[in-house]
Amino acid sequence: MAESGQSPSAPLIPSDFVTPVKEVKVPEHMKKWLESQAYADYMFFVSALNDVAKGTKLTDECTMSTACEKVLALLEELLSWIAEIPPIDQPQRFGNKAYRTWHQKLQDNNTDLISKILPESLKGAVIELKPYLTDGFGNQTRIDYGTGHEMAFAAFLCCLCKLNVLVPSDSLALVNKVFVRYVDLTRKLQTTYNMEPAGSQGVWGLDDYQFLPFIWGSSQLVGHPRLTPKSIPQSETASGFADQYMFFGCVDFINRMKTGPFAEHSNVLWGISGVPHWQKVNQGLIKMYKAEVLSKCPVIQHFPFGSILSISPPS
Repeated sequence: MAESGQSPSAPLIPSDFVTPVKEVKVPEHMKKWLESQAYADYMFFVSALNDVAKGTKLTDECTMSTACEKVLALLEELLSWIAEIPPIDQPQRFGNKAYRTWHQKLQDNNTDLISKILPESLKGAVIELKPYLTDGFGNQTRIDYGTGHEMAFAAFLCCLCKLNVLVPSDSLALVNKVFVRYVDLTRKLQTTYNMEPAGSQGVWGLDDYQFLPFIWGSSQLVGHPRLTPKSIPQSETASGFADQYMFFGCVDFINRMKTGPFAEHSNVLWGISGVPHWQKVNQGLIKMYKAEVLSKCPVIQHFPFGSILSISPPS
């Protein structure tokens, strides 16, 4: 997904498609992942969208292919299911069991949901795309959500780009329309069903659930004439710009969910507010993402590999 019109690799033919399997089972397997074609493709995707987001606002106009509009429609359908499946009365505070009903509906319908996006010649890709879409909204058993689930949905989009279903002109829309809507949906799931953070680092993480919106969101703010990282802890700034900039949307959500001094409940973000420029924030967050998410076995052990995102070394 680059502005030059080049996709990470050539489209695959349907006969290549296989059921993705988990290849990283112990820490010793991590080297295979970090040196794989899948890692190269995924980071290419993250970096390309990071570049295209630079200096943009969520309210900017952007072009969308028919396939991109269908991905957005898929998210709207999943959102509508939450209203149809209200939380149930139960004694425990976390993990409302109604979420399992919502997630089961996703599993029961994922073939149809994905098939609507794909052209006839690529219907065989459903078998590879299903695990990424299904894992992209949390764990049905644990009723939790975290950066590994976020990664699964980003991988779903990455696969659609590798297949040339989503095209280079969709790049900006993938950040400012599709991914923003995805984050809205996951927040609705988190708050409706009281989902627990998956493997939360507590105050040592950016927030309890997301990471990519902070990367792409900081890229949006590079070169902004007035807003600087010093603005991060200012709740009025976050609420005032939440609809325009993804980063402040994330901070505003944190402020609405948590109480107490910002420096205590969001220590890492407090530290980032001391960085002089958004460009440095953005570069630091990409390094942090590689180290704290992509290099962690507890995250990658749940990630499946097939022919689109391959564990094999780069060709």
